Amino acid sequence: MKNEPTVSRPVRIVVIGAGNRANKYLEYARRYPDRLQPVAVVDVNDLRRHAFARDFGLPACRSYAHYDDFFADGVEADMVLISTPENVHFDPAVKAIDAGYHILLEKPIAQHLEECREIARRARERGVMVGVCHVLRYHPYFAKIREIVASGELGQVVSVNHTAAVGLDRATHSYVRGIFRRERESNPILLAKCCHDIDFLLWLTGAHCRSLSSFGSLRWFRAENAPAGAGRRCLDCAIESACPFSARDLYYVRRDWVANFDVPEGKTLDETILEELRTGIYGRCVYHCDNDVVDHQLLAMEMEGEVTVSLSMEMFTADDFRKTHVRLTGGEIDGDERTLRVRRFRGGEERTYDFSDIVGQPFHAGADLHLIGDFIRALRNPGYPFLTTIEDSIESHRICYDAERSRRTGTTIRVDGTK
Repeated sequence: MKNEPTVSRPVRIVVIGAGNRANKYLEYARRYPDRLQPVAVVDVNDLRRHAFARDFGLPACRSYAHYDDFFADGVEADMVLISTPENVHFDPAVKAIDAGYHILLEKPIAQHLEECREIARRARERGVMVGVCHVLRYHPYFAKIREIVASGELGQVVSVNHTAAVGLDRATHSYVRGIFRRERESNPILLAKCCHDIDFLLWLTGAHCRSLSSFGSLRWFRAENAPAGAGRRCLDCAIESACPFSARDLYYVRRDWVANFDVPEGKTLDETILEELRTGIYGRCVYHCDNDVVDHQLLAMEMEGEVTVSLSMEMFTADDFRKTHVRLTGGEIDGDERTLRVRRFRGGEERTYDFSDIVGQPFHAGADLHLIGDFIRALRNPGYPFLTTIEDSIESHRICYDAERSRRTGTTIRVDGTK
């Protein structure tokens, strides 16, 4: 980065990792080209890289297979969006900071707490901004919960119960068959899936965690639980027609989760799905994958001020949304992303907020785009309070790492006050 962004021109962005999440965030550039302009793309996947370059009219010289080649070119840009796989966050983040680029980093920050802290330290020293894509802070439903709690109208928070219902389809696609199935290549599931939720809970309570305990395991998706007659692949399985985890049913019949499949030029989606079912990772039997992340987990936290918080991550459900119940000294709030109910103890007053019209809307009901817009405002206005800084995010990440340590050791972890 050579020049600070100004209001007179768009913020120039480089995308490192042009997958599904990057394309969601870059919808902002499609809608507001006067505010955000892609100037380069980096991705090892030829199909994704070329598609992105075509979409935004990038020249071949600004389309890179490896980020080292991009950094070597010294491209004029203001910010870098890093949305690579989780085990390829730290290195490009450090190199982007050293090159003077501001960074928007897809969660989680990195695979180790020390790496998260190192990114934050380097950013402070270099004077660049690093934001983390915790989009729940920008979602209308979750922002409303926080607004009500922060207003003080219902008194002080006593406890929060929060359920992250992952849903069977998402679970088998991402955490059993897919790229988040192994901790070595991604992270423990609380970090890979639920650091959004923990960030929200910290933002909601405004308190630090003092101690925590966590329980969970890979209970079901293991070879010894395979039913008699189960095949190695769903296309070759004698019991596929009755299996609730069928890849054939998920991708070929229902056409769910197929946006992640890259369709080569000259091929149809049907052909691509069938080839994946025959030979790819997504066609495997859920009992015969190389997954090791847990399939259910509970986290209990004691916060400052004697507030208790629980988070339950559940895969074995048809639901794919979050439920939250906040109990306060003067009332309670409960909701399921569709409806939010607020009840006051004295007088029995009750009111309801209806969010059903935004359920299922793309871009996390617009939260993805609000996040990008907020980051751009922060770049253009020094001192502007960007909502999801890396400093705040490190706190939620540390809880995830400590939760995994508690789960593995069976101990309660005392959390110190050092970020």
